[in-house]
Amino acid sequence: MRIGELADRAGTTTRALRYYESRGLLPARRAVNGYRTYDENDLRLLQQIRTLQDFGFELEETRPFVDCLRAGHPAGDSCPASLAVYRRKLTDLDTLIGQLQAVRVQVGDQLARAELEAEAQEPGGPEPRCELAH
Repeated sequence: MRIGELADRAGTTTRALRYYESRGLLPARRAVNGYRTYDENDLRLLQQIRTLQDFGFELEETRPFVDCLRAGHPAGDSCPASLAVYRRKLTDLDTLIGQLQAVRVQVGDQLARAELEAEAQEPGGPEPRCELAH
C-alpha cells in the first residue's frame, strides 16, 4: 500500500509517517517508481506506536516494542526491552500520581482555609487576601 492508504488505515497523517520513517521506526521502502510502499506488518507497527502514544509514551519509548515486532514476535510487548519500558513507565506514573496527590492535599487545604475566612468576614468588610500571590 502507499503512504496515503497506510495513514488512513492507521488513523494518522502522511506527515507523521514520514517523521516515524526519519526516526527509524517505520521502514523506508520505495517502489521502482519512487513511491513509498508499506504492508500489513507496517500497519501493525503503527498501531503499536499509536496505542503506546495514547497511553502517554514518548515516541522514543515505543522503539523496543517496534523492534520486538520487527524481530517476528507476535506482540510488541513480548520482549525483555519492552517489559523494561513498561516497568519504567509504571514507576514514572506512580511518582506522578504521588505528586498530584500532594498537590491535591495542598489545594484542599487552601480551599478549606479560604472558605473559613470567607464565612468569618462581615458583609462590606475588607477584601480577602490571596496567599498564593507573591
